[in-house]
Amino acid sequence: MVGMTSTPSRLDPAIAARLKRSADGLLPAIAQQYDTGEVLMLGWMDDEALHRTLTTGRCTYWSRSRQEYWVKGDTSGHFQWVRSVALDCDADTVLVKVDQVGAACHTGARTCFDEDVLLKDGGSDPSATDQ
Repeated sequence: MVGMTSTPSRLDPAIAARLKRSADGLLPAIAQQYDTGEVLMLGWMDDEALHRTLTTGRCTYWSRSRQEYWVKGDTSGHFQWVRSVALDCDADTVLVKVDQVGAACHTGARTCFDEDVLLKDGGSDPSATDQ
């Protein structure tokens, strides 16, 4: 598995058995501001990153580019304090509700979704009929 060091993950085996990981052993992890519902970012976790997130109170991710663990805020000071962690209905995505301190995005933006909006307030009302 990606991210695995020489030591096996310390993730609870009952949780690990439920996870549906990608071919590279990772789960997408959505970070959401706990009180406003604002979607902050998407990161990747393997079993050990999830274990660390569940037990330390801080979000730990697996960097696919650097091939190493990183804890949000260790270098930027923009911490993510974990409030809750949930699996989606398929057990293939993690939702981490956090108290975000500072910017969530590495660009300095509040969220990773602030800068490149493809559609805003668009679309039609699905209940409306053409006349």
